[in-house]
Amino acid sequence: MKVTIIAGARPNFMKIAPLMRAIQAARSAGKNITARLVYTGSDEDKSLEPSLFTDLDMPRPDAYLRVDDTDFFQRMAGILVAFARELEQHPAQIVIVVDDLTPTMACSIVAKKKGIKVAHLVAGTRSFDMDMPKEVNRMITDGLSDYLFTAGMVANRNLNQTGTEQANVHFVGNILIDTLRYNRARLQRPVAFSIMGLKEKEYFLLTLNRHALLNNDAALKAIFHTILEKTDKPIVAPLHTYVKNKLASLGVVSQRLIVLPPQPYLAFGYLVNHAQAIITDSGNVAEEATFLGIPCMTLNNYAEHPETVTIGTNCLVGEDAKVLGDALERLRNGEWQEGHLPERWDGRAAERIVQTLLGEHK
Repeated sequence: MKVTIIAGARPNFMKIAPLMRAIQAARSAGKNITARLVYTGSDEDKSLEPSLFTDLDMPRPDAYLRVDDTDFFQRMAGILVAFARELEQHPAQIVIVVDDLTPTMACSIVAKKKGIKVAHLVAGTRSFDMDMPKEVNRMITDGLSDYLFTAGMVANRNLNQTGTEQANVHFVGNILIDTLRYNRARLQRPVAFSIMGLKEKEYFLLTLNRHALLNNDAALKAIFHTILEKTDKPIVAPLHTYVKNKLASLGVVSQRLIVLPPQPYLAFGYLVNHAQAIITDSGNVAEEATFLGIPCMTLNNYAEHPETVTIGTNCLVGEDAKVLGDALERLRNGEWQEGHLPERWDGRAAERIVQTLLGEHK
């Protein structure tokens, strides 16, 4: 069985790494399966730091489509053409796509048009907001997929409500947790940790990347004012340059706000693992926080995996500084919800995926 796996952006690799290891393990055990990893961007993409693949203990992509357009339509068209050419040169029986990006949808369309089975990793997530580009990507990809691998029962229900054939839906668990479990003993303390005099469990971790929030100046200023007012701990913030510049333009400054450049995977994982609490707009970080039992405040109105909120340690605060302030008060008063590990967050999602593909694909 020849499998082609698509990565469309840096975060995808965190979910692909355990899948590559599981496929290699199956191959070593004599199973008839091979994987070809394709990145739709360039091998010169600056978001792929040199240490990324070493940190994740995975091979580099076998091919780069080198489609880097920022315009949606140009990017979509470029991927359609480039991936069609890739499949002509390197045929596959199954194409695995991840999450909800434009490359996810584009490659699904190409595979389906070529009569190749599509497997969607982390299927069934919904915001129910059709104005969100990612929501459109999710629905189209799910609709085209022959294998829908879900991380939780809420995703299963979402797919059931859209009339998806339940025989195609496979609850395998959260593959991001496979990566975290595998790497927890390998996490590396950042150099800046000692230089800044930080202590484990005595700082807040802040991540910020969502453009809708970054474009809301009033909300952004209010959020930072609330964070600085309601906490007395250092706030460690690994931020991209454009986010750092945005905060500077708004006059957001504090001696307690420690802005770092984006960190390598293992170093960032260390910061997550040892934070007292986390404020983020990243669904992945919120999931890691739930697994690690760390209080987390998500600057969004929905969670891709609602389990992080219903039984985990995550709290949705949206872009509302007052709601964030109330959450910080609960944390300070020792009233934070006690989280529990969602079902099948056991580090075996990739293994279940490979078993499913081998068992059903003849």
